[in-house]
This record gives sequence, C-alpha cells and structure tokens, in this order.
Amino acid sequence: MTIGDYLRRSRAPRYSLVFALPLLLLYEGLSALLTGSAVEGVRNGADVLLKTLFIGLGGRNGLYLFGVLLLGGGLWLVWRDRKSAGERYEPRVFAWMAAESTVYAAAFGGVVGWLITLVLSGPRALSAGGAAALDLPTQLVISLGAGLYEELLFRVLLVGLLLRLLLVLLPARRKTGTVLAVVVAALIFSAFHYVGSLGDTFAVPSFTFRAIAGVVFSVLYVTRGFGIAAWTHALYDLGLSLIQAGS
Repeated sequence: MTIGDYLRRSRAPRYSLVFALPLLLLYEGLSALLTGSAVEGVRNGADVLLKTLFIGLGGRNGLYLFGVLLLGGGLWLVWRDRKSAGERYEPRVFAWMAAESTVYAAAFGGVVGWLITLVLSGPRALSAGGAAALDLPTQLVISLGAGLYEELLFRVLLVGLLLRLLLVLLPARRKTGTVLAVVVAALIFSAFHYVGSLGDTFAVPSFTFRAIAGVVFSVLYVTRGFGIAAWTHALYDLGLSLIQAGS
C-alpha cells in the first residue's frame, strides 16, 4: 500500500466512518453510565443541541429518529462506498489513521498557539471554563463528545450547508465560497462555547483561539475526512482535560 493509497482510503466513508464508530460507542456508553439518560445530565453541548431538535419534533420518537438517521445514514454511506470500491478492508489503514490522529492531536495546541500569536497577543491555552467544576470522568466523556458531535455539527453539517449555499450564490467563485464557509462556521463554532450554564466567560483571546481552531479542524475535515478530524479533536480535548486535572 502506497502513501497515496492510504490517503485516498482513509478519507473514504468505508474507513472514515468506521474509524469514528468506536468514538460514538465510547461516548454514548460512558454517558449512559454517568447520567442514565441519552439527553439528561452533563453531556456535550453539540450532542444536546442536535438531540433536542429531534425531541422537539417528535418527543422520544424524535430521539429514536435521530439514532436511526445517525447510524442508518452512516451505515448506508459505508455500504455504498465499499460496494463502489470493491475491495476488502485493510486493518493497517485503521492503525495508521489512529497514529495520524494522535500526531495531529499532539501538534494541534502548538500549531493553533503559533497561529494566534500572528493575530493577537494573549494566552495560548484554553481553560476548561464551566467544565472545570466537573469531575474528571465527566470531563473526559464531554471531550469524547466534542470530537464526535462538534465535528458532526460544525464541520459535516454547518460547513457542508454553508458551502452549498455559497456555491449557489457565488457559482463562479468556488474558492471564495469555500473560504467563507470555513470562516463563518469557525466563528459560530467558537461562539458556541460561551452558550449555556457550562459555557466559558467570553474573552477575546479564547474566542480567537477557538475560531482559529475551528478553521484548522475544518481544513482537517476537508482534507483528511470526518474520522481523523473527530479523533484528533477528541484526543486533543482528552489530553487537555488530563493536563488540567493534574495541574
């Protein structure tokens, strides 16, 4: 398997979505153990937002519909992609994806910290905000949910929808539309962290950090796929929670 083969396969739904599946199972399983509910208790905000929308549409049946769309849609994409590719899974692709995500997560803070110095003087690290008052197991579960549901909401759905809208409005300027979609989604992603009782107190340095992080995650999603972006985000947040717990 060449590097080109790996890069192509790891972005494909048959690898990317299957790679993200353990993240979904870990988050939902551990959340259920901690809270005993699919929506109540302390959970990742993007998760709650998505599920609340479906509950508002159909109560508990809406929650079931959300699960069917999430799992069913993912399985359909995997099945369609695998049928089109006509090849067996290569286990080493998943191993390399795990290594790649780990490297990105380790480098993420330094890269975004360097970028923020180009536009703003201020702290290069984020505090846990309202989440700092939570116990470590809950923080770790929320970190898993951030990788999964924040990437789903702000990259797959939001960037995707904005890109389609802007390509309709600016059909001859695809690059401009892509840049605008990424920037607007990053600003919304950053603002989302200051909403709710567990949200951070607004500060320009942390808002800028998260906006730049949103751009980086969007670029990672577009170039390397959902699975690697989700695990990179989750591993970074897990590491940050562990570092803050030990400080």
